[in-house]
Amino acid sequence: MRDGVSAWRHLGPQRGTGHHIPTKERVMLTTEFPPGSPCWVDLGSLDLETTTEFYSGLFGWRFQPVMEGYGFWQSDGKTVAAAGSVLEEGSGPAWMIYFHAPDCDATAEAVQRAGGTVRARPFDIEGQGRMAQFTDPAGAEFAAWQPGGTRGLDLVTEPGSLAWAELHVPDPDGVRGFYQSVFGWRIEDMDMGDLAYPVVSPEGGGADSAMAGLMPLEPGGRAHWLPYFEVPDCDTTAARCQTSGGSVHGPVDEVPGVGRMAFLSDPHGARFAVITSSP
Repeated sequence: MRDGVSAWRHLGPQRGTGHHIPTKERVMLTTEFPPGSPCWVDLGSLDLETTTEFYSGLFGWRFQPVMEGYGFWQSDGKTVAAAGSVLEEGSGPAWMIYFHAPDCDATAEAVQRAGGTVRARPFDIEGQGRMAQFTDPAGAEFAAWQPGGTRGLDLVTEPGSLAWAELHVPDPDGVRGFYQSVFGWRIEDMDMGDLAYPVVSPEGGGADSAMAGLMPLEPGGRAHWLPYFEVPDCDTTAARCQTSGGSVHGPVDEVPGVGRMAFLSDPHGARFAVITSSP
């Protein structure tokens, strides 16, 4: 299965089923950041200068250094993502999704109890918050953010910002219990006839608070969390990615009731997706 597209093709409105994948009107990825929801996204880069040039050209972002080797991408003065130099030995370039954790230390303990790995123990970013990094039992890396002076991103779901998160693992059913134990997530299967798409909502939330989904990993792939960024024109963005040295994994696809989407990677191989949501 190509990254998501084959499954997404089934996730628009379905005749006779009464179910559909949450559309933009129902997806509640907001800057309110309820516990367990995506609140930050950053990219680990092997070459920060060329990386910032690529994404600034692709999305129109402006990079603002905040410390040596780390900075924020902004759109119209609002922080939409961040990037830093890869410091962990053996790590390659990749996007990291952070989930809101009211108590980062308790989250780290929950990760260990549930069979995950604590890659970076909780530590303070002076005046801004507390964070930790983990690996789930399937091998996908993610992080937790306990807000301080920085609550999270300034903008989501709008063009040029984070719109959705998706976990790609060999066995999506096998990691449900882990994430439910760590974050208290509600995970519901959207019945699509011959396909069920597990949709994630924060604890206590319903379908109208959907924020992420789970997907089976393509053969030979590495488990990962994939960020989706909203864009005004998916086709133009995909073409610009390719001419700027990135890669497009398969054709741009139209999913009825959802939008047009493309699965991309930057010149260093970090994977992400873009979507132009249906009106």
